[in-house]
Amino acid sequence: MGRYTKEDILRLVEDEDIQFIRMQFTDIFGQLKNVAITASQIQRALDNEIMMDGSSIEGFVRIEESDQYLYPDLDTFAILPWRPQYGKVARLICEVHNPDGTPFAGDPRNVLKRVLKRAEDMGYTFNAGPELEFFLFQTDEDGRPTTRTSDEAGYFDLGPLDHGESTRREICLSLEEMGFEIEASHHEVAAGQHEIDFKYADALRAADNIMTFKLAVKTLAQKNGLHATFMPKPVPGTAGSGMHINMSLFKDGKNAFFDPGAPSQLSPLAYQFIAGLLAHVQGFCALTNPLVNSYKRLVPGYEAPCYAAWSSSNRSALIRIPAPRGQGTRVELRSPDPSCNPYLVFAACLAAGLDGIERGLTPPPEIAENIYAMTPDARAARGIESLPGTLVAAIRAMEADSVVLDALGPHTSAQYINGKLREWEEYRTQVSQWELEKYLVTY
Repeated sequence: MGRYTKEDILRLVEDEDIQFIRMQFTDIFGQLKNVAITASQIQRALDNEIMMDGSSIEGFVRIEESDQYLYPDLDTFAILPWRPQYGKVARLICEVHNPDGTPFAGDPRNVLKRVLKRAEDMGYTFNAGPELEFFLFQTDEDGRPTTRTSDEAGYFDLGPLDHGESTRREICLSLEEMGFEIEASHHEVAAGQHEIDFKYADALRAADNIMTFKLAVKTLAQKNGLHATFMPKPVPGTAGSGMHINMSLFKDGKNAFFDPGAPSQLSPLAYQFIAGLLAHVQGFCALTNPLVNSYKRLVPGYEAPCYAAWSSSNRSALIRIPAPRGQGTRVELRSPDPSCNPYLVFAACLAAGLDGIERGLTPPPEIAENIYAMTPDARAARGIESLPGTLVAAIRAMEADSVVLDALGPHTSAQYINGKLREWEEYRTQVSQWELEKYLVTY
């Protein structure tokens, strides 16, 4: 992503023959939305004059207060490389503002900026590096997605076993054209499952990058006759898709989690941040794992963490400390999945970590052994709690966590909880195929 002025953007729109500009923003459930304008309207867009109807966006405003304005972040200007060469399409990521010019409290980007400001006032910048997994599935003759994959590959395998390899390569090249630094891309554990990791950035940019990444993956898969999904657990009995988040705090350009003199080279601040995450992981689980389906992934046996513990190396732990030290020192949270809203998740994780720092919390001892192999009594003896087992349990934990509610603010937390309770109720009252097969004949 570059640094752009209004004049730069006006000149680029003309020089590059850009015909459409997508003014993008995200709703509270993490769905990317946009208002498309033609190049003739770019000056109005840069002057924050593009309006949209907030009452038609999930979790925004009621119909009688529906007018809202899109304020583009000029540094997010990018040409979409998968669009036509002539009559190109560009995008600007926007924040949503009220008619009086104030930031709209329910805009996820504004929610994150509020918590980032708190960190900044304490002297810190918050960096995040996400690792997103997704599935590439075949479509049927009508173009509808299936859960079939023409793929027999496993972890780190190469083509020809990995039929999604060319699509994955195309995604990486397109993202690099948009200014991403792709660090790694590989086939994941399950058939049809892939992972692409991009370089860490400040949390606002990292959340923007996740939204752009999801759009690129879905668009390019569709172009190649495949369906990409970030659903956490589309196939039973195999690994689900996670979105591990690597986090660090920097102060005066130096990594505040690194202490060369400490036994593990982790600073006291890093331990306080870990303790804050563990103290609030139940409370932000409804954000990091926001779907009914998310809890089908958080079960033992498929590499997804379901117990609140931390470790330097143990991949069964919720929080892991990857090996690099120095500027690369970081904390990896392994519970989130890629269906989440990254702006709200980063806001909640940062608020949890800052709470740990402000209160000087100490994490429990690290767990070196495989937590999945422990008996429930052994876990209880070590004080290892389970994550919520269902979406409704996660919502109840969120309602009881004032730090998470405060990070989101009253509008967003109320709208989010109400929307998720509706989703749970809809699920709870369904009769599934499993129930029919289990009970219809027997009873």
